[in-house]
Amino acid sequence: MAGIISGDLINSSMYAPDDLRSILEILKKEFQQIEKQFSDTAIFFELYRGDSFQGIVEDSSLALAIALQIKSAVNKYSKNEDAKNASPIADIRISIGLGEVTYIENALAESNGAAFQYSGRTLDTMKSQEMKIALTTKDQDINSEFKVHLKFLDALTDRWSIASAEVVYYLLRNYKEQEIARKVSRSQAAINQRKKAAGWEEIKLLLDRYKQVTKKHFA
Repeated sequence: MAGIISGDLINSSMYAPDDLRSILEILKKEFQQIEKQFSDTAIFFELYRGDSFQGIVEDSSLALAIALQIKSAVNKYSKNEDAKNASPIADIRISIGLGEVTYIENALAESNGAAFQYSGRTLDTMKSQEMKIALTTKDQDINSEFKVHLKFLDALTDRWSIASAEVVYYLLRNYKEQEIARKVSRSQAAINQRKKAAGWEEIKLLLDRYKQVTKKHFA
């Protein structure tokens, strides 16, 4: 059992070449960061087709938090500090599939299993359904529940500014408010306001619910 995360950049053909290179570099660095951050479980990501990526997360209870960390890393991309109150320049679609896998180490293209199929097939349909994050399993009750949860999450994250995404990114990495304030050269009060604006308390509730369900059904 594992979580498979498949994703792609939204409207990447419309990005300026410099922005596209910067965002792809962010993804590469974030994959390395995640592998170090969660070193007690097997995680491996790779880019393919230029603007797409896929990863395996052995501990499926971590998959949603990791997906959000990747999303917020891309959303917080900014060319300059003065633009951080604007909407994100870049965004991604992410599909999480949970289930059985046959994984060949460091060879995702040669690996297979239900979780790969759930993740990949759902990603292919997400554009037409105007979804940015989705979860698919063999359990239709879980799928139905999280279709609602993640639709609300989309509505929340669509309102993020670059600054909001930045704060969520560091919160997902377990930084405290004071640590984030020092990191981004802002006051703790400003970080607290951004945290509220980003809907962090609601996001935490969703992550807790996701962990509860996955530990029960996919451990």
